[in-house]
Amino acid sequence: METSASSSSLRGSRLHQNIFRRSPLSSSMPCNSRLTFPTALTINPLPPNLYFSTKHAILRVGQSPRLLKVGGGNPLFGVISMGMLAPRKFLKKRKKVEHFKDAADEADQKSWRRLMKEIEDTGSASTVLRRQRTSDQSLPRDLVLGTLVRFKQMRKWHYVSEILEWLRAQSWWDFSEMDFLMLITAYGKKGEFNKAEKILSFMNKKGYVPSVVSHTALMEAYGRGGRYNNAEAIFRRMQSAGPEPSAVTYQIILKILVEGNKFKEAEEVFETLLDKEKSPLKPDQKMFHMMIYMYKKAGSYEKARKIFALMAERGVKQSTVTYNSLMTFETNYKEVSKIYDQMQRAGLRPDVVSYALLINAYGKARREEEALAVFEEMLDAGIRPTHKSYNILLDAFAISGMVEQARTVFKSMRRDRYTPDICSYTTMLSAYVNASDMEGAENFFTRLKQDGLQPNIVTYGTLMKGYAKVNNLEKMMETYEQMQLSGIKANQTIFTTLMDAFGKNRDFGSAVVWFKEMESHGVPPDRKAKNILLSLAKTADEQKEANQLVGCMETKLNGFSRFLDEEDYDDIEGETESYEKMGQL
Repeated sequence: METSASSSSLRGSRLHQNIFRRSPLSSSMPCNSRLTFPTALTINPLPPNLYFSTKHAILRVGQSPRLLKVGGGNPLFGVISMGMLAPRKFLKKRKKVEHFKDAADEADQKSWRRLMKEIEDTGSASTVLRRQRTSDQSLPRDLVLGTLVRFKQMRKWHYVSEILEWLRAQSWWDFSEMDFLMLITAYGKKGEFNKAEKILSFMNKKGYVPSVVSHTALMEAYGRGGRYNNAEAIFRRMQSAGPEPSAVTYQIILKILVEGNKFKEAEEVFETLLDKEKSPLKPDQKMFHMMIYMYKKAGSYEKARKIFALMAERGVKQSTVTYNSLMTFETNYKEVSKIYDQMQRAGLRPDVVSYALLINAYGKARREEEALAVFEEMLDAGIRPTHKSYNILLDAFAISGMVEQARTVFKSMRRDRYTPDICSYTTMLSAYVNASDMEGAENFFTRLKQDGLQPNIVTYGTLMKGYAKVNNLEKMMETYEQMQLSGIKANQTIFTTLMDAFGKNRDFGSAVVWFKEMESHGVPPDRKAKNILLSLAKTADEQKEANQLVGCMETKLNGFSRFLDEEDYDDIEGETESYEKMGQL
């Protein structure tokens, strides 16, 4: 690609899709084509960058070690578009065109949809169905089955179990074996193992032949209820006495064992499946994925890689999910990008999770332009972003205090019909804080409440951190008192922020007061708080007092708490903040 304006001329070439993408222009251009702008590119006072700006985009031209050289000895240049996330056609709301067989079919479909909506609105399926039967004196079997199947597809198992329990008590409904199996499956998905066990016992008394479906459902119920040993016992009994486990049974037991941290048992089950002589079943894609996830959970990256390679050896097709599983291992953006490239070379199309993982990796590395480029690439590929992926991109800009770019993402969420949640608002607030724009932070905090959201502890902590950053203790304390009045108790992060701010802006004694305040509120000071207290001590007497306080806390904690080091704290704090921001990442 070339740019030409006045006497300035730059040339580049199409790079890795993650770094270099086409600008959001109205039409596409072939690689190495010439771009001519109506205004001249002007040299920025802060070399070595050039900027071109319109209301739709900001193009930054700067040094990049991954671009081709222009002529001999010239520096490396590239153009990165800080696009305004222009709306794509596929994101626009379209009117759904429905087709019906005839007028009677149209009436039936609309009636059924009203019924489904009424169930969702009232929250009680049995009440709505009972009222429907009373008013119409009939309840067509097809309508009931359609409702059950739809809720099953939506994974709303509480409605499925409620409808089936109601049907069990109806004399006009012939409750069959399939109904019992669906009911026990629903209880299994809900983790209600006592109810699932009662249904299975009732089926046995009625003379129904034990089936793999009912036993697998009971096994899953125990697993979801956290009774991992009971779930494993049912699986072992199925192996020895029947009914013989199916592929679904193996998928579920592997998941249960991994969730219960029974890694050795999971490996044993998987090894049995790999043994062609002992196992009637071959491990499928889902089983391999679960094992990769297990090794991620256990921190055994090399073993996960071996499982990945074994998939190809055994002829098990690798999918986008397989590569996504490997990407979750990595924290270095280069490694995540490498796996992403490998996936594309394998002819697989990235999904929204793939893009989110790559955006997250670039964001954490403070490579905001690349994060935005990947997000735009996702939109160009016609993949609808999720609420989570928007929050990840928002966080990438917020970390570096890039307020304008963060605001663009925030506005784009609402435009694309994703209502920003408290995580989105808190992340946007942190953009102002990291830019030291406390006036903007205050205005946005006010807007947050005006929009009907309740600030949480992370929101208040973010604002307090901003005031501490600009040494405004009065405003910081106002925010702290406001948080207390709202019924939110301070945590380690809040107390540490207060201690650090008072220690730096007043005296060591003030820091000691807040350090002791932690313990009085039942919040033991962590390693980070202790290190900060030690760093605030300047004189010999202060250092002696700090060492005594830290040593005293260590003695009190020694009996029941593992002592965290600085890296442990940072990891935990990072995970907590990510969880709060992503709302469930």
